[in-house]
Amino acid sequence: MEGSAGMVKAAVMEAPEQPVQVRQFPEPVLEPGGVVLKTLFSEVCGTDVHLWHGRLAEVPYPIIPGHINVGEVEATGGEVRDGDGEVLKPGDVVTFLDVHGTCHSCWYCEVAKASTRCPKRRVYGITYSASEGLLGGWSEKIYLKPGVRIVKVPAHVPPEAVIGGGCGLPTAFHAVERGGVGLAASVVVQGSGPVGLNAALLSVLAGACRVILVGAPRLRLDFARSLGVDEVIDIEEVPAAERVARVKALTGGRGADVVIEATGVPAALKEGLAMTRDCGTYVVVGQYTDHGEVTLNPHWDINKKHVDIRGTWGIDFSHFYRALKVLAKHNDRIGWQRFITRRYALGEANLALADVEAQRVIKAVIDPRAPF
Repeated sequence: MEGSAGMVKAAVMEAPEQPVQVRQFPEPVLEPGGVVLKTLFSEVCGTDVHLWHGRLAEVPYPIIPGHINVGEVEATGGEVRDGDGEVLKPGDVVTFLDVHGTCHSCWYCEVAKASTRCPKRRVYGITYSASEGLLGGWSEKIYLKPGVRIVKVPAHVPPEAVIGGGCGLPTAFHAVERGGVGLAASVVVQGSGPVGLNAALLSVLAGACRVILVGAPRLRLDFARSLGVDEVIDIEEVPAAERVARVKALTGGRGADVVIEATGVPAALKEGLAMTRDCGTYVVVGQYTDHGEVTLNPHWDINKKHVDIRGTWGIDFSHFYRALKVLAKHNDRIGWQRFITRRYALGEANLALADVEAQRVIKAVIDPRAPF
């Protein structure tokens, strides 16, 4: 599709269960404090698959998906500073927190100190309509509204590494923090998607002595081993009845200190609680959308185990910022760009969604500069 002069191409999700279409939009108009980015990379993640199937409430279709992105500053509306207070200049490579509009004055922000539950927060690529502008990353350009929290990508970090970390890295950072993973801990991660892989990797970096990943397919489990995970349990080979026993055998018969659920499958919760030792911590991060209910016995599964269960919803700027600091510190050794299995042009967005849903890739990335 050829672009017209003064127009920007973007991939638009018109409605649930409808093909993504490439459309043209006017160039964004800069406000004071706004920023225009030329998109380098945007990720395709499980959330985008949920959006495609209409599993998230109150999404203002049509939307331009793509909530975690890396871009090059094209223009700024006056002086705009990043999260470290540095002035942004054209040519700077940056990323930004997808959450925008958090009020920092409501009860959740100020009293509960839980800004991820702020009722005014909006999210690029998810809760902004395409009618509101270029507010998603599956586009040649992205408009950053005044107040968007921006971080410069250090010169030694390739943009591919940042998008390889994607939303999985800061989300996993939040989950690992909620679990209190630390030195000598034993950790089980349920789920081998980007969130689960990053949770396992961050647990290793946090000093856990035994990290066990439970998931599939083999592509992802082999990749987990390359990240330093100690043990993997393949759910396609090990029956559910045996998985808890396998975890207990690897953890002195007690179960893990911390278990992190990153599957999105409700049935995983009962199994994960059984993998958690008495007085341990169970962190739920994978239940981002409603896939149904699960039956638990509150006496045996929770109370007698004296277990902590901690939900984990979204990220705030501290998770995003600190996760990028970890990436910048360790990427020469880890290489988060290795998470990327394939790059897709804007016109291949439907294929990218299908590949993510079928778990044919670890990380799918939209590259708007790629020909199609």
